[in-house]
Amino acid sequence: MSSSAVQFSVFTKPWHAPLPELAGLVKGWGFDGVELPVRPGYQVTPENVRRALPEAVRILGEHGLKVFSVAGPTDETTISACAEQGIAMIRIMADLGSRGYLEGESALRKEFDRFLPLVEKYGVRVGVQNHYGRMVCHALGLRRLLRGYEPSCIGAVWDAAHNALQGEEPELALDIIWPLLLMVNLKNAVWQRTNPPEADSAQWAPWFTSGRQGLASWPRVAAELKRRSYDGVVCLTAEYSDEKEVNRLIFEDLSFARELF
Repeated sequence: MSSSAVQFSVFTKPWHAPLPELAGLVKGWGFDGVELPVRPGYQVTPENVRRALPEAVRILGEHGLKVFSVAGPTDETTISACAEQGIAMIRIMADLGSRGYLEGESALRKEFDRFLPLVEKYGVRVGVQNHYGRMVCHALGLRRLLRGYEPSCIGAVWDAAHNALQGEEPELALDIIWPLLLMVNLKNAVWQRTNPPEADSAQWAPWFTSGRQGLASWPRVAAELKRRSYDGVVCLTAEYSDEKEVNRLIFEDLSFARELF
């Protein structure tokens, strides 16, 4: 277990291995638990969630690991299955789609209103994460999107990398989102030019890298969370553009995060 106040989770999206093998990997790296994808092609899918989720919780638990959250749908089957297994949160993202920002925000809030009675009924929270691109991308956007909702039902998952890609200072972001904060995601990224300098105009895309190398200052994030006595879950999302190095990088990043906390 963690020696710090926080608990460290890992999003297991990169690994499609059978659950006993996955549990061995995660425990060997030193995590306290996981965020499981409930998505097609994974160990737990939306179609088999009622049968497979209890089995996943059992196998991971035998390795001393907790399922802190899932990344999946917000239908009643998934919400009730999480409640039965003691899983506190379902993480989603705020996709604006092809609409304008305010129209997309309004559509998202209508979707929140749809599943709000379900999360109130079953006691499972929904955490909404910021993400670069045509999504709600930083803390200020999340604060506006989630206005009026109780964080015991619908709150925020603050992602340091996506926040840094949008240029929001981490201390200010955490101040903005603090009353709504359910979980912190740690990963890192830089903007990388994707076309040559001779092109008519520059094009850029994010490159997801190790915790020490990107635009998000993990030392500043950790310092601010410690200053605020954060004692929740820190999820390392294991997103790396160099996918063949994921096992090495996630182990190194967990070691770095533990040093900082």
